Amino acid sequence: MLTKKQLDLLEFIHKRLQADGVPPSFDEMKVALDLRSKSGIHRLITALEERGFIRRLAHRARAIEILKLPESLGGEAGTGVQPRIIDGDRPDSPAGGRPANAGPVTIDALELPVMGRIAAGVPIEAISHASRQVAVPGTMVSSQGEHYALEVKGDSMIEVGINDGDIVVIRETDVADNGDIVVALVEDQEATLKKYYRRGGSIALEAANPAYETRVYPEDKVRIQGRLVGLIRTY
Repeated sequence: MLTKKQLDLLEFIHKRLQADGVPPSFDEMKVALDLRSKSGIHRLITALEERGFIRRLAHRARAIEILKLPESLGGEAGTGVQPRIIDGDRPDSPAGGRPANAGPVTIDALELPVMGRIAAGVPIEAISHASRQVAVPGTMVSSQGEHYALEVKGDSMIEVGINDGDIVVIRETDVADNGDIVVALVEDQEATLKKYYRRGGSIALEAANPAYETRVYPEDKVRIQGRLVGLIRTY
């Protein structure tokens, strides 16, 4: 038997996994349940774990395994499995599916620093400090190199599905291939998110919106700060 707060937290975690594939942070849980401190969330998480509804995985940031749901949240009576974790996750869904008795699913998330806002339009002043953290699916980052996140400002990359307010995940690198979407530092002062093309001794930074013209700079005026590897959409 779960208390109301325990049930509310389990439901909140479940819905976030369905919607985003990433469990909420403790701060988000605290706000959702209107608690004053994260210590209350720790107690609720521990209680859910002791009752066999979830399991926390050691040495992984924000990795929560949901083992079962109560009937009030769609769980099956007398079983220890969660019938469905992701909306549309049915055998006949386009993405393929997991059968109802397939067992628990582990969602592994990583915390990345959001280094500020990046222009997807006219370059803005370079950002070099973390303003907050964001959780991203572990599958979005590779074991090669460091990663960070940026909030997109502007609409110059809308034709490749990058909109104002989105969060982009960047892998740090100082090299790029033609056509890569990169964070480019222009004249050591301005940072922008654009498609990268090398043209002889020049670098072209191309928008994905016909309203913006391609900007061409001498090679020594542009430094690559990273390459786009993921996108987190906001609504």
